[in-house]
Amino acid sequence: MTQQTETNGAVDVETPYELTALDRCDACGAQAYIRVVVANGELLFCSHHGRKHQEKLSQIAQSWHDESSRLLVDSRD
Repeated sequence: MTQQTETNGAVDVETPYELTALDRCDACGAQAYIRVVVANGELLFCSHHGRKHQEKLSQIAQSWHDESSRLLVDSRD
């Protein structure tokens, strides 16, 4: 998801949103890997709770940002 901001008539394109270790799951407090934007704001979920609620939330979600594939990356490189 690319965000644009306008300053004095110039448009700056921001880098895509990236979840960090500070983003926590709204359901259990684990690290969030899924960010769902709905009309009232955003929801953050760990991979488990994101999958659990995906069917219902997909009906009202304006965007679905999923970084759960980062769990499969081998960090020993």
